[in-house]
Amino acid sequence: ATPSEKMDRFSWTDGVFLSFEKPVIQQPSIRLYDGENKTSFDSGTVRLTTHRIMWDDDEQEGRALALHHSLVKSLDQSASTITKSAKIVVHLLPPSLHRDQGPSVSSQFSYIKLSFRKGGQSDFLSLYKQTLSRKAWEVVQKPPVASRGDVKPSGRVRCVLLLHHTQTVMCGQFRAGIVGIERSMQEKKHATDKQMSQAFQDLDGLIKKAKDMVTLADRFASKLEEKKGSVTDDETIAFKSYLLSIGIANPVTRETHGSGGVYHRELAKQLAQFLQKPLEESGGIMTLADVYCRFNRARGMELVSPDDVSSACRLFEQLRLPMRVKKFDSGVLVVQLTSHSEDSVVRETKELTEKTGSLTAEELSRTVRISVLLAKERLLLTEHKGQICRDDSVEGLRFYPNLFTRA
Repeated sequence: ATPSEKMDRFSWTDGVFLSFEKPVIQQPSIRLYDGENKTSFDSGTVRLTTHRIMWDDDEQEGRALALHHSLVKSLDQSASTITKSAKIVVHLLPPSLHRDQGPSVSSQFSYIKLSFRKGGQSDFLSLYKQTLSRKAWEVVQKPPVASRGDVKPSGRVRCVLLLHHTQTVMCGQFRAGIVGIERSMQEKKHATDKQMSQAFQDLDGLIKKAKDMVTLADRFASKLEEKKGSVTDDETIAFKSYLLSIGIANPVTRETHGSGGVYHRELAKQLAQFLQKPLEESGGIMTLADVYCRFNRARGMELVSPDDVSSACRLFEQLRLPMRVKKFDSGVLVVQLTSHSEDSVVRETKELTEKTGSLTAEELSRTVRISVLLAKERLLLTEHKGQICRDDSVEGLRFYPNLFTRA
C-alpha cells in the first residue's frame, strides 16, 4: 500500500465549517503521519474546531481531510530534536463501521502524528485538550438547513446526533430507552461542562476588562497632554509608567498569524502603532535595541525575538507606515519617523553647541533627554555637515562650534 492509502480514521471533506461548529485555532505547514510512517499529506494547514480537526493541502486545492473528535482517545507530544520537528501524537479509537469515504479502508496503527515543522505545537495541544474535554459534539441540535445529500424527512421530525459527524438519523427510528440513556449521560456531564464554561467566561471577562483599561489609559494620556502645564513632571513620569505596565491588548503571535510573511507584516503594523507616541516623545528617533526592549515589555509573556523585530521594522517602508529603519555610518540601527528631519537636528545641535561653548555626547544626552549613543550620532552628523568641530584628547571627545564657517 502507498502512504496515501492509509489514515483510515480520516474522511474527505470540502473544508467548509459545519453550521454548528466553531473554529478554535489553525497552524500551517503540518505533515501527517500514519503511526510511524510518513504519508503523502506532506504540508497543509490544520484547523482545530469544536467538533473535528481539518487538514487542507497547501499546494493541491480541494484536497482536505477531517478527523472527528469522537474518534480521539488521548493526546501526547514528542519534543523536537536537531533532526526532527515536534509532534502531537493522537491516539485513536477503532473506526466506525458507518463513516464517510476517506483515503483508506484500514490501517495497522491506532494513532497518527501531526508534525509541526514551524513550531506552535504547545498552544495547539493545550487548546486541543480543552476542546476534547468540552465534548461539544455530544450536544443534540436541530440543523437549520438541510445540506446537499441529506435524506428528506417526509413528515417526521429530523434530528442530528453529533456523536459522529457522519451520522444523520431519524428520531422516529430511536427507541425511548436509547434516548433516555443518552439524556441521562448528558445530564451527568452537564454539571462538569457548566463549571468549565464558567471558568472560561471569567477568563474572557478578564481579557475584555484589560482591553477597556487600555482604552481608558489612552484617554487619560490625551487628557494629560491637554493639561500639561498643571501637572508636575514627577506625576507625568509616574502615570506613563502605569500606562507602560498595562501593555498591548492583543499581541500578534505566530500561533494566531502563522509564520513567515503574514506574521511579520502584522507584527510591523502593531509595532508601528505602538511606537508612534514613544518616537514623538523621544525626538522622532530611537535605537533598534530600545525599540526591542520597549516592545517586549509591553507584550508581557508574548515575547518576540530580535530577528522578528528587525524583520518587522524593515517592512515599514513597504507597508507605507509612518516610520523607517536607518543605519548610521557607525553601524548603529535606529527607527525614526518619516517626518524626522536631519536638517532640523543639525540646526538644533549646532545652536546648543554655540550656546554652551562645547558639548560631549554625555552632556547632549542630558540636555535633550536621549541616549548617549544617539547623542553621539547627532554630534557626528552635525560634524559631517561642517557645522561643528571635534577635539579628541585624553579627556575624551568634545565638540566645538566651527568658527571657519563664520568667516
